[in-house]
Amino acid sequence: MREPTERELIKGCLAGDRRSQEALYARYARRMYAVCLRYARHELEAQDLMQEGFIRVFEKLKDFRMEGSLEGWVRRIMVHTAINQYRRKSFQQERFGLERLPEDPVEADALGVLGAEELLGMVSSLPDGYRIVFNLFAIEGYDHAEIAEMLGCGESTSRSQLAKARRMLQLKISTQSTPAHAGIAPH
Repeated sequence: MREPTERELIKGCLAGDRRSQEALYARYARRMYAVCLRYARHELEAQDLMQEGFIRVFEKLKDFRMEGSLEGWVRRIMVHTAINQYRRKSFQQERFGLERLPEDPVEADALGVLGAEELLGMVSSLPDGYRIVFNLFAIEGYDHAEIAEMLGCGESTSRSQLAKARRMLQLKISTQSTPAHAGIAPH
């Protein structure tokens, strides 16, 4: 049996066909969970974000104009769902600490020494504001004006959060890459 096309899935979902809804979910769930994990503080929160995101996908599917990929549209809904949760919980009011990070520039090739899993672990350990802005800018490709609008903050705040996230990641990377047996303290 062949896999349904995007158009067939959408048409079935809009008609209320349960199999089409399950097929759409199955097609994108794994990738969207990875998106949600980048924004969540833990796996349970990522699962909640994904569930809420798919509810929105099904509610808004009638608005999909068949322009661009369905996956990209679903991804945007997941990202916006995560951002809305971030706003609802008012994490931007939180003091993130570590405000006095070293001002050293991030080395361009520093990330090459780590595996993807290690890097994602470091990103997920960032304070909420840093992690959200880093994901939106570095992974999703939004610019600071778009991020500021999504988060309800100024562009300078977005830039500052990104710079602090990069510095914190650099610190984590340099700490991780310093051999423990060498007796060298990380900078």
